Amino acid sequence: MQVFSDPGSRSYARLTGGFYLVIARSGGFSIAYVPSQIVMQGDAAQTVANIASRTGLYHFGIGADLLLMVLEILALTMLYFMFRTVSPTLSFAAAMARLSMVSVMSAMLFFHAGADLLATSDGVLASFTAAQRADFAGFLLEIHRAGVWIWQVFFTLHLVLLGYLLLTSGRFPRAIGVGLMIGAWGYLLDSVYAFAFPEVAALGALRVVLLVIVTLSEVGFAFWLLLRGQDVSETGRQPVPA
Repeated sequence: MQVFSDPGSRSYARLTGGFYLVIARSGGFSIAYVPSQIVMQGDAAQTVANIASRTGLYHFGIGADLLLMVLEILALTMLYFMFRTVSPTLSFAAAMARLSMVSVMSAMLFFHAGADLLATSDGVLASFTAAQRADFAGFLLEIHRAGVWIWQVFFTLHLVLLGYLLLTSGRFPRAIGVGLMIGAWGYLLDSVYAFAFPEVAALGALRVVLLVIVTLSEVGFAFWLLLRGQDVSETGRQPVPA
């Protein structure tokens, strides 16, 4: 466990970058791929049938979510200690924002589990008709989808603060910090677009542009940590006012 002892070391940064990349892969699988194969918007009966016929894939998605959340706890803790010398207050705020995101994502798994039970266990709500059970499962999955709109608000705050800490630290390319701070708003706009203004095409297009920017910045940050570590100079170690 020596690698966790020095937040300024290259090995510490590389491990953080490794966690970040596994999080990205797990998230891409559980948040994007699995729903694209299972969930049929507007057709609860077909969605339930997909869960029942592809239970393994559905469970792998839940497992990937659990792996993501465990690694998120490790990553956010390591990021906090990595940037604590830059600003203790903002580094802690960034960690709390990311922890809030993980808390929402954890709660969302209950709705996935409920839909799974309704699709695969005839003993759950046995007095309901098949159509009623399917509708209820669809309702649970809609609540799960609404949870995404919530955790994206916390993730926006985390990325804005993280981008600022990167810029201020002087340890990483400025383009990554700027990309995080600007692109982060794509997550917030995605929530606003999905929840309140789905008919506003310009808003939808803008959030896509911002999400591309932040995704490239996050991946760039992860690879920079993994391949280059961090440039911890005397200047980079100096704290700044919170």
